[in-house]
Amino acid sequence: MPLLQVDSITAGYGDTEILRSVSIVVESHEVVSIIGPNGAGKSTLMKTIFGLLHPRQGSISFDGHDITHVAPHRIVRLGMCYVPQVANVFTSLTVEENLEMGAFPLGSADLTESKSRVYAMFPKLRERRRQVAGKMSGGERQMVAMGSALMMNPKLLLLDEPTAALSPKLVDEIFERIARINKSGIGVLMVEQNARQSLSMAHRGYVLANGENRQEGTGGSLLDDPNVGRLYLGG
Repeated sequence: MPLLQVDSITAGYGDTEILRSVSIVVESHEVVSIIGPNGAGKSTLMKTIFGLLHPRQGSISFDGHDITHVAPHRIVRLGMCYVPQVANVFTSLTVEENLEMGAFPLGSADLTESKSRVYAMFPKLRERRRQVAGKMSGGERQMVAMGSALMMNPKLLLLDEPTAALSPKLVDEIFERIARINKSGIGVLMVEQNARQSLSMAHRGYVLANGENRQEGTGGSLLDDPNVGRLYLGG
């Protein structure tokens, strides 16, 4: 049974239909990348998976549980965490306070262990643990957001545009951290405009366009596909 199975979901906002019969699968410990043009419905798909939107049709299962109409706080307890593209940290709180907020559902006995695990993965956050998140760089804030989500030790981490608006050096650093997270045993589903780099590290990928599945395959096969290259990779 896949860790995550999205089966023919249709979803949108109000009367506007954004996703039409979209299906994806994430196996345990995989990195899966979703690419596609702006307006393809990638972020809407992530919000629907995490319960922020409810699909009009179709079903979603996670780790053997039907989560089609389950609230986000219950999905978190099942082992899925989500890092949105924007507004993903508490800017007035310190790094350590942000991590503690991420672990709010945990008991105090688990807090120290969770912080130690996150600091081992993000040593820079340990150094900056007393710094206010709002005064950090974009790349550092992204690490805080990811670290906060990892406090729950999830089975699957959803990342929506984790490298948006970052310098090339910071992009490389964020992707290195994502690879490290995956090597620790956590599955990753990410939406990413930096399609080439995300597919190069992904076990599998999906191309989404106009709210529909257009193509799927291994990360390498999509990178090598001339149609994918021409339409979605810039050459």
